[in-house]
Amino acid sequence: MKKITKQTYLDWYKDMFFWRKFEDKLASVYIQQKVRGFLHLYNGQEAILAGALHAMDLSKDKMITAYRNHVQPIGMGEDPKKVMAELFGKVTGTSKGMGGSMHIFSKEFRFYGGHGIVGGQIPLGAGLAFADKYKGNDAVTLTCFGDGAARQGSLHEAFNMAMLWKLPVVFIVENNGYAMGTSVGRTANHTDIWKLGLGYEMPCGPVDAMNPIKVAEAVDEAIQRARRGDGPTFLEMKTYRYRGHSMSDAQHYRTKDEVEEYKKIDPITQIKDIILEKKYATQEEITAIDKEVKEMVKECEKFAEESPYPETQQLYDMVYEQEDYPFIS
Repeated sequence: MKKITKQTYLDWYKDMFFWRKFEDKLASVYIQQKVRGFLHLYNGQEAILAGALHAMDLSKDKMITAYRNHVQPIGMGEDPKKVMAELFGKVTGTSKGMGGSMHIFSKEFRFYGGHGIVGGQIPLGAGLAFADKYKGNDAVTLTCFGDGAARQGSLHEAFNMAMLWKLPVVFIVENNGYAMGTSVGRTANHTDIWKLGLGYEMPCGPVDAMNPIKVAEAVDEAIQRARRGDGPTFLEMKTYRYRGHSMSDAQHYRTKDEVEEYKKIDPITQIKDIILEKKYATQEEITAIDKEVKEMVKECEKFAEESPYPETQQLYDMVYEQEDYPFIS
């Protein structure tokens, strides 16, 4: 695995803090009805993305996930201004304003969604990995999904084929404790989701996903296994979300005390404490990073606000090729 250095910690802090503030800004503008539809925020789960990106080769590896998907493409390299513009429904967005919150997509940076169908991305991730193996691309696909999606039948079909064909895929369940408002303990007769891999003799295990170091180590081992041609791995990232399932979630299924307990192990705070303890930066330098991040978020909002909405014609252009259908004007 790439060495975890002073710069790694500083980058992790800045990135995770930016992702957190980016999502906080989306929550704010959602209340103002500048973002419509559903909105699922990643607050609390940032260590998964930070650690995974450290282990990936961003020049060729891919990622696919569910609809809690705003910050992942940013981590993969996409311009955050374009991501925010997409949520605002503007033509400068990643899908020209046609995808919205749940369907962020960036082919250029090998981020393949954002999928609104629960668990729909699991077989798609296996398919991306199959294509890479077929073409000999030496690339690995990280396929992420929630604990609720782990109960979908398509997971078992994908697991079976991935093991049978030794596909270069890492399956990652982001277990934040609740499928919408249903606790993991109420969805099956076991709470160790990683054990689903045992039935397919797939390497599998739990990971402390509030710590990006632990995530990086586990994902690196899985990626190296896949790149060697030894097939898939199934990792259960034990994490927590500080906000509701979506902005419309009243969160009656959990207590405020429970949320506060998990905030004691906030991944951003953990990394900040290490930075200060190891004297990688002073509190003043941390404060300067915080200020820079907040300005970056303001720039994203300004870009989205000032961008135009798509023209009506785009509805047709995104479906039909004009040359093939000259009757559309």
